Amino acid sequence: MPGSDKNKYDVIVVGAGHSGCEGALAVARLGLKTLILTINVDKIALMPCNPAIGGLGKSQLVRELDALGGQMAKTADKTLVQIKVLNKSKGPAVQALRAQIDKKEYEIEVKKVLENTDNLVLKQGTVSEILVKNDKVVGIRIESGLKFFAKAVIITTGTFLRGRIIIGKKDYNAGRMGEYPAMNLTKNLNNLGFKMDRFQTATPPRVDRRTIDFSKTNIQPGDREPLSFSLWDEEKIYDSIPSFLTYTNKKTHNIIEENIEKSPIKSGMVNTHGPRHCPSIDRKVINFPEKERHPIFIEPEGRSTNEMYLQGLTTSMPADIQQKIINTVEGLENAKIIRYGYAVEYDFLIPNQLNLTLESKAIENLYFAGQINGTSGYEEAAAQGFIAGVNAALKILKKPPLILTRDNSYIGVLIDDLITKELMEPYRIYTSRAEYRLILRSDNADLRLSNLGYEIGLITSDQYKRVVDKKKKITAFIEKLKKYTINPGKESDLILEKLGTSYMGKSISMYQLLKRPEVNINDILRYLYKEGNGFSKKVLNQVEIEIKYEGYINRQLNEIKKLVNLERYYLPEDVDYFKIRGLTYEAQEKLSMVKPNTVGQASRIAGISPADISILMICLKEKTKLGV
Repeated sequence: MPGSDKNKYDVIVVGAGHSGCEGALAVARLGLKTLILTINVDKIALMPCNPAIGGLGKSQLVRELDALGGQMAKTADKTLVQIKVLNKSKGPAVQALRAQIDKKEYEIEVKKVLENTDNLVLKQGTVSEILVKNDKVVGIRIESGLKFFAKAVIITTGTFLRGRIIIGKKDYNAGRMGEYPAMNLTKNLNNLGFKMDRFQTATPPRVDRRTIDFSKTNIQPGDREPLSFSLWDEEKIYDSIPSFLTYTNKKTHNIIEENIEKSPIKSGMVNTHGPRHCPSIDRKVINFPEKERHPIFIEPEGRSTNEMYLQGLTTSMPADIQQKIINTVEGLENAKIIRYGYAVEYDFLIPNQLNLTLESKAIENLYFAGQINGTSGYEEAAAQGFIAGVNAALKILKKPPLILTRDNSYIGVLIDDLITKELMEPYRIYTSRAEYRLILRSDNADLRLSNLGYEIGLITSDQYKRVVDKKKKITAFIEKLKKYTINPGKESDLILEKLGTSYMGKSISMYQLLKRPEVNINDILRYLYKEGNGFSKKVLNQVEIEIKYEGYINRQLNEIKKLVNLERYYLPEDVDYFKIRGLTYEAQEKLSMVKPNTVGQASRIAGISPADISILMICLKEKTKLGV
């Protein structure tokens, strides 16, 4: 490898957002010399939008990352100001943790972790060129002209590629408010043959806490029960700061309607696609004229700041109009803006150019992760960064890659969706995107994935032993409930009455009893144990879910078996789909564009029919028909 030894690394990570940090930490913790480059070392792991981690779907990503050996959940526990369980009244498949984070403390904590991790070097610099030789990455060049060399490079540039900030009719180049963009790397990527596109996202104004009348809002406290985001941290009750709920009204909507031509989405200042799941207040008023109000959550940005985030009031209207809009909202009549809302446009890589490892299909050892892949959200970025980092390290160490699948993780769903589905807007994970969400719950991520984290080397033997022990206890208690039966009789009737259920006229096991909706695990415990039972809350929770949802879980497991069969059939990278007779022209086009790794992946591409899959299966059995 060219260059002086001091500029040589095993892996270079470009960008120090949530994706870059997870990627760099994974590589360094696996013992490889790692360089992480960022435009500004004072903005590491910044939360430019809502300072919160988790939520529906996102909670699963963070827990899975934690189970594999990632950092995000641990840092969340150290810096959160509020935590709660969402959807408590619904089933376990759609329950999720959400933590409001102290924004500045999170940055400080992540930077501290980076600076104190062996094998990891942090530098400030803007990358302008990826160095490639014989279709293989060899390093990068920064704008000062200095070169750094590596066996692998991970690009995690977020919104910085030709970033453009828009407020009303004003615009200027920036990756985020007040930060320099990366203006040259897109051209370099285009020259290397990569197809790029452009998205936009936006953020709401922040207001001064001291100017809010909270008496006109509804308090939204954190949960007062022991919780932790990380599976490895002890659960505890946190000293939390509340959020508050208010609503827009007719006055708010009138101000927006009167000034709608000044909105960048109407004036033509913004013509790229933004996230449909998080529309601006301007777009809400345009798209839902029948709605009399929209919710606004007033959320703290930290313990040591008066800045409050207005979730639901995203806008990039002119600054004076933003102030008028805010002052129509109940409780915000006298609120003063500290930071104005804005939109940001940026370049992203069309992600079907990547393998499931997040390595480029065209250039060996070049990986992409985070918002550059067209995603939205800290959690989605962190998950990708981790996968890219682990796979870059495993390839250098000559070990098998880590490929997560739709049936074992939300991370697998995320990456598979990115590669196989056309992006019309920034991608966000939802529970509805996961076919097997009852199995892929937030509460069982350690049971599903910690064995992989242990095999990779990012989960310690002590941590893995805890999971193995937990599995044994779950199995043992389920077996106990199957064996313990209640026989007919007056005493049994009284027991069942205390449990809030009725007698069925024959012997019944505690296992069968717990399947009844009106009976819960605590009822069973009160009957079986007069004193402590020795089982943790987490074990008992798993026992109850496995028993109550056994039928649904088994159904999904059977569906997974069918899916796994297709995932076992790998498609060669150099297949000429236009030479395969019998495929529709649409299938030939889509398969050539996406270049799926497996037949299972091919089956999920829009426009690919069951007949096309049958033809591919026949061709795999007679490889000469694949045109390779």
